[in-house]
Amino acid sequence: MTETLKYDDKGLIPAIVQDAENGEVLMVAYMNEASLAQTLQSGYTHFWSRSRQKFWKKGEQSGHGQEVKQVLVDCDNDTLLIKVIQHGPGACHTGHRSCFYKDINGQELAAKVFSQEQVYGK
Repeated sequence: MTETLKYDDKGLIPAIVQDAENGEVLMVAYMNEASLAQTLQSGYTHFWSRSRQKFWKKGEQSGHGQEVKQVLVDCDNDTLLIKVIQHGPGACHTGHRSCFYKDINGQELAAKVFSQEQVYGK
């Protein structure tokens, strides 16, 4: 099936990461063929960082890894939905469980679940 995936002109495909247990959307990141292959092989999410131009395994610094339970492909073969068990308190580098913690007006709707300063030293 991976040979029918449609990557963009930079060789990337968006990956929506969802909690396999409760359906909460945790984050959106990008994969290329190599990071998807590593994800499928290891059973943990790996992505391509567009800003840093390098591979990264979710949780390699924070310890908040994502154990893959299922990988789904949308009807156009151009977006992935990855259902995971989120290890650790959260997926977002800001200290929130989900990257989707604020509304369109910027109001925070969820409290932080960990200190990004302690985890990342920022």
